[in-house]
Amino acid sequence: MKLKVCGMKYQDNIEQVAALQPDYLGFIFYDKSARYFDSENISELPKSIKKVGVFVDEDIAIVMEKINTHNLQAVQLHGKETPEYCDALKKRHAELVSASHHENLKQVQIDGKLEIIKVFSIKETFDFGILKAYEAFCDYFLFDTKGKLPGGNGYTFDWNVLNNYPSTKPFFLSGGIGLNEVEKIKEFKQHTASKYCFAIDVNSKFELEPGLKNIKKLNEFRNKLIFK
Repeated sequence: MKLKVCGMKYQDNIEQVAALQPDYLGFIFYDKSARYFDSENISELPKSIKKVGVFVDEDIAIVMEKINTHNLQAVQLHGKETPEYCDALKKRHAELVSASHHENLKQVQIDGKLEIIKVFSIKETFDFGILKAYEAFCDYFLFDTKGKLPGGNGYTFDWNVLNNYPSTKPFFLSGGIGLNEVEKIKEFKQHTASKYCFAIDVNSKFELEPGLKNIKKLNEFRNKLIFK
C-alpha cells in the first residue's frame, strides 16, 4: 500500500515530511480548514511524490488555477461533486495540457495525467451503490469518517463496512489513522476488504498543531507498516 500525508501547510515541515518519501502529499485549498494552504508556492518535491490538491465544492476554474500554479498531479474532491463535475474537470485539464504543448506554455503535468480522488464519508453504514456513477470519471475513491467537517475529524469508522465494497476501483483509507491503528491496519490487510486498498491517508493524528506534522511519529508509522 501507498502512503499519503495530508494537510501540509508549512514549507520547512513540507520538506521534512518529503524526506520520509511518502507517495502523496496533500494540500488543502479550502479556506474554512485550519490546514488551509495559502502560500504562493509549494517547496520543490522529489518526482516520486505526487502533490494532491484538496477541494470542497470549488469552482472548476479555481481548481484549474491551483493545478497550474502548484503543478498538482492529483485532486481530492471532498464535497458533493457530481460525476459530471469530475468528467468536466478531467476534460478541462486535458485541454490545458494540450494547449501547453501547442503554445509552448508551462506544461502542467509531466505525463499529462491528472488523478481524481473522490471522497465518500462513512459512519455506521454506507450505500455503495452511489459509487457506480463515478467509476468512469475517478481514478480512486477515498473513504473517511463522516463528521461535522469535510475531513479531519480525527476518528476512524468501522472498516468492516468495506467488506461490502462492490467495486474494483482502488481506494484510499482515511479517517483518524494514527500510531494506535498500526495493528488494526495489519489485520485489515489480511482481510478481503483490503483487496483494493491502494493507500493509507493520514493527517491529524500526526500533528503538533493543525498543518504541522510530527516527523518522529510519521517515521515510526512508516517503518512499522513498511509502505511500498
